[in-house]
Amino acid sequence: MSIPLSLSGKVALITGGSRGIGAAAVRIFAAADAKVVFNYQKAKSQADALAQECRGEKNCYAIQSDLNSADAARRLVEGAARQFGRIDILVANHGVWPAEDVPIEKMSNEQWRSTLSINLDAVFGLVKYTVAQMKSQPRVGTVAGHIVLISSTSGQRGEAFHADYSATKGAVISLTKSLASELATAGIYVNAVAPGWVDTDMSKPALEDAKVGEQIRRTIPLGRAAKPEEIAAPVLFLCTEHAGFITGEIFNVNGGAVLVG
Repeated sequence: MSIPLSLSGKVALITGGSRGIGAAAVRIFAAADAKVVFNYQKAKSQADALAQECRGEKNCYAIQSDLNSADAARRLVEGAARQFGRIDILVANHGVWPAEDVPIEKMSNEQWRSTLSINLDAVFGLVKYTVAQMKSQPRVGTVAGHIVLISSTSGQRGEAFHADYSATKGAVISLTKSLASELATAGIYVNAVAPGWVDTDMSKPALEDAKVGEQIRRTIPLGRAAKPEEIAAPVLFLCTEHAGFITGEIFNVNGGAVLVG
């Protein structure tokens, strides 16, 4: 017996979709028969190629957006809703991880504010305006919508010299739990996926450094970083009918690196 993970008739907005986890999510959601809108910041040619790979403009559409504020998020949500008429799924995947180690006493106000603006203010805006859209539109089936926020192991156990990033990812976990209880009666499910190290462009310099990479792998019981597809698949699952009794959860996908929920 096969159990399909189908999203037929659903529209998904996926942020940070031109590369890494986001691109893997765009591909797998499109393969599950969802219509997908995703944003990119600078990589237009890469985003256009991905949209064409996923059956083109009638099914997959890329929008340029610098997600650094709630207002920028509003414009993206409005653009997604215009493109396909509705939004059933939000995957807030975009984010920044300043790679350089910075002690807290040396962290600039500008870095702190920039990280919070991208990783938290924009997520707030995405959720705010997407929830309003979900509540205003007719339902497809019994569920009004799914929201999946991408957190991190860093948001659970902290990360020395990256206090700005850890603070935002910890806030995403609290936001998930708050929204899950707030929106349950509206038929909107809210969960988070918390990856550990993933082999993406953002983490590649650290993973490919002989010393640092070996230190990282020693902290992961499975002994390796995840592939982006290994994060995208759990995100997809949480947006299907098979996750019909799951909300408010922090889904750890980290090779055993953080054994808590």
